[in-house]
Amino acid sequence: MASTNDHRAPDPQVEPRSTNRRFSAAYKQRILAEYDTLDKQGKGALLRREGLYSSLISAWKSQRDAGAAAALAAPAGRPKADPCDKEIAKLKAETPDWRRSWARPAP
Repeated sequence: MASTNDHRAPDPQVEPRSTNRRFSAAYKQRILAEYDTLDKQGKGALLRREGLYSSLISAWKSQRDAGAAAALAAPAGRPKADPCDKEIAKLKAETPDWRRSWARPAP
């Protein structure tokens, strides 16, 4: 007869920690493109097949729209040169290489 207070040693095998899934931008883009073309039943089937939640789709759409808005708001062409870089290049050209004059001969 086994007692209900059976004190066996716990299993030493430690379960691995779960990690959150990470999705690449290409995967998100592919899923959103497919999701937008489906009807209600197809959208549910896609979410079940991929193991996704509708909240992820909403978040991905927000990210996509924010990225598109930021890309459209960015000015076209090359970014303007930093005036500090121009000044540094000018000073380097004017100043002799001081390291050569301060270098000590090897003993």
